Amino acid sequence: MLYRVLADATVVLHLSFIVFVLAGGMLVWRWRKLAWAHLPAFLWGAAIELFGWVCPLTYLENHFRAMSSRAGYATGFVEHYLMPLIYPDLLFPGGFPRVGFVAIGVFVLIFNAVIYWRVWKGRGQGIVRPGSP
Repeated sequence: MLYRVLADATVVLHLSFIVFVLAGGMLVWRWRKLAWAHLPAFLWGAAIELFGWVCPLTYLENHFRAMSSRAGYATGFVEHYLMPLIYPDLLFPGGFPRVGFVAIGVFVLIFNAVIYWRVWKGRGQGIVRPGSP
C-alpha cells in the first residue's frame, strides 16, 4: 500500500511539474524571480518532448508501481484520470505519434519564449504588468 501511495504521489508531482512547465511563464510575469526556477524547468520539459527522453519521475513512478504489484486496486483515480494527461499514449490506440511530442515541445518553447520576451520588453519601461500597483 505504501508503494502505491508513493507512486500516486509521484504522478501528482509529475503532473504539477508539467503544469508549471506549461504555465509557469505566466507566474514569472507576476513574480520575476520565479524565472530562476521556471526557465530551467521549461527548457527541460521542452527537451524531454523534442528529443524523446524519459523524465526521471517516470522511472521513479514505475519503480514504485513495480514494488506495489500486489497492493491495492486494479486502477484508481490517478491511473484513470491523471495518467492519460501525462502519457498521451494511453489515449491513442497504437500510441501517440512522435510528431505530436515534437509539436508539444515546440509549443512549450514558443509559448514561454513569448511570455519571457514580453516580460523582458516591459522591464524598465514603466509598463504596468499584472499585479503591479
